[in-house]
Amino acid sequence: MTNTAVKEKTMKKTKPQTRVPGKTGTTIGKTVRYVLLILFLAAVLMPVYVLVVTSFKGASDADPSRTWFLPTEWNTDNWARAWEALKGGLLNSLLMVIPSSIISAMLGSANGFVLSRWRFPGANVVFTLILFGMFIPYQAVMIPLMKIVVSSNIGFGIHLLIFLHIVYGIPITTLIFRNYYESIPKDLIEAARIDGAGMLRTYFSVVLPISIPSFVVVLIWQFTAAWNDYLFALFFGGGAQNGPVTLALNELAHGSIMADYGGSMAGALIASVPTLLVYIALGKYFVGGMMAGSVKG
Repeated sequence: MTNTAVKEKTMKKTKPQTRVPGKTGTTIGKTVRYVLLILFLAAVLMPVYVLVVTSFKGASDADPSRTWFLPTEWNTDNWARAWEALKGGLLNSLLMVIPSSIISAMLGSANGFVLSRWRFPGANVVFTLILFGMFIPYQAVMIPLMKIVVSSNIGFGIHLLIFLHIVYGIPITTLIFRNYYESIPKDLIEAARIDGAGMLRTYFSVVLPISIPSFVVVLIWQFTAAWNDYLFALFFGGGAQNGPVTLALNELAHGSIMADYGGSMAGALIASVPTLLVYIALGKYFVGGMMAGSVKG
């Protein structure tokens, strides 16, 4: 090997490596973001940790002073006791949320289509009045609603809760569907009209098949709201034996006394499983459905 080749090889080995401008700052920024995400995740998961750990503790071990400690002896009796107490309420809640979610979604879809594509005099006023129902809290209508139910002899129970959740779900479902239908190209509706389709034919044959994203959003929203409702269930559910799972869970927790910590925690986890499964199955479509009607055009 010649001297020139040896020098060139030596220079390549000793050549200092240049730094990429901004690379260090980018690395620090990523590290800070990851640390913050981990802290936020820990804050969110702390209540879940307490629920899971306490649900496996015995009566003597489930004490507030030992909230953060693992069970001294893992016990599944709490889960068995919670299941026996909640299985009737779980069935009642399913019988309540499934029809109320589907019916309110269908009514909201029909309202949204009419208010977005088939204008009539006073459509904006009607839409505003419908939206006004979103801002009326449950507490404000409880007394007059109770008087109406008692005077009409409708009776308390799951059938009444279905009706109430349908009515209270119409404003938000109408808003979501109207925004979504506003984003549908007008040429699509005009083409259906040219082909001789009327309002109902256009809705069922053209609009409804492309409304799946909004239906996913509305069904998740309504399912969660009806499943977690306690106020309507307390006043109109017909008692813990005939009412939804929220009443049964309150009965398991013995009201405000909270004597059965382990059973209450296990019951809370059992009661949250249906909504958790819904979000796992449909959650990836939720954000897409919300964004589908956010931009017109």
